[in-house]
Amino acid sequence: MPGPIATHVRNLAANWWALALRGALAVLFGVLTIATPGVTLVTLIWLFGVYALIEGVCNLAAAVRGHGQQSWWMLVLEGVVGIGAGLVALAWPGLTAIFLLYVIAVRAIMMGAFEIAAAIRLRNHIEHEWWLVLTGALSILFGVVMMAFPGAGALAAMLWIGAYAVLFGIFLIALAFRLRTVHKQLAG
Repeated sequence: MPGPIATHVRNLAANWWALALRGALAVLFGVLTIATPGVTLVTLIWLFGVYALIEGVCNLAAAVRGHGQQSWWMLVLEGVVGIGAGLVALAWPGLTAIFLLYVIAVRAIMMGAFEIAAAIRLRNHIEHEWWLVLTGALSILFGVVMMAFPGAGALAAMLWIGAYAVLFGIFLIALAFRLRTVHKQLAG
């Protein structure tokens, strides 16, 4: 596999654990949100803020490790969006539920678009890239639904957010284990 995309695939495969960690954090966030639907909005904002910050930092770290590669800027953009969303959520925890829903929805749509773009770029270099497409499509669908029905109520919103995070995390973990297999094949 020559070329910059092959190097990107090798780096993704070598750092499969970072995607698995990101997926596990998403599942944990989702389960906590579903298990405690009576949680206050401020707590939800803090959970989301911390999650978005950690995810953003992980994306920036991956971008630094892959700097100079063709798609490193997408990771930088994902990282900046994640950190920005996290900082906004943590700096102003008194945000209204509607505004928080729009922040989460816009972030989900942007991340979904980035995930689908990455899958398209990698489709000739890894198998089962459809996990990444599913992750992106799920993110976009979640964002669109949240924007279409923002007033559905805080409890419903928390359940939607939790379900989205669990599914997103599961898809990332599945992709991570596929990349682990690719890493073993490339190393062996």
